[in-house]
Amino acid sequence: MNVPASGDTSIVKRERRAATPIAGAIAGILFAVLFGVSTMLMNTTMSNLSDDTGAWLETGVGRLKLALELLPFAGLFFLWFIAVARERLGRFEDQFFSTIFLGSGLLFLAMMFAAAASAGALVAAYAHDPTGFAASSGYFYARQIVAQIFGIYALKMAAIFLISQATLWVRTGVMPRWMALLTYALALVLLFIFTQSPWIILVFPAWVLMVSVYILVTRLAGDRPAARDDTPRPQSR
Repeated sequence: MNVPASGDTSIVKRERRAATPIAGAIAGILFAVLFGVSTMLMNTTMSNLSDDTGAWLETGVGRLKLALELLPFAGLFFLWFIAVARERLGRFEDQFFSTIFLGSGLLFLAMMFAAAASAGALVAAYAHDPTGFAASSGYFYARQIVAQIFGIYALKMAAIFLISQATLWVRTGVMPRWMALLTYALALVLLFIFTQSPWIILVFPAWVLMVSVYILVTRLAGDRPAARDDTPRPQSR
């Protein structure tokens, strides 16, 4: 039985650690694509909330089902993206902002699943009562839940996610300053905008795509984040 030397073991560990950000960046790209496609399918299938009569249920159930089937996979890739975002900070991670970053990301994901479950309930209820469900109060209630989650609560959690991530970047320097400033700007848009338009949520996967592509390109080019070490060091006597 051959026992690997300590030097070989450390090389293997470094190679695995170097491959983690690449895999996480690919996961972020997959999340952006799947979430974006799912959101566009839902938005183009379901009628606007202001003039929704439920007529879209007759022809759009198939596309809505496809959108709902893509969302769980998008959620799994998003969890991987969160992991690689934390890994990039390494030992420079700030526990306070990292807790906000992780919590807001998980809340965003939970709200997306809740909205998807509500949309899935629409499909199931329509299959049970194709003639009278669209005119019922239950249909109006479910549609309001989907609109409220997408248009208000998920947007705010996405904004907090962006703010905490940009703050960590500024404090550690692991990402370019221009990207942190752009992230702040996008976060302010999501935080203070009040709209019933379901398209504004696409700002978030677009941001994830931008960050993931940057990490992937820099890692493949062999560049590593050079974080600032602001921890005080003991002075020599």
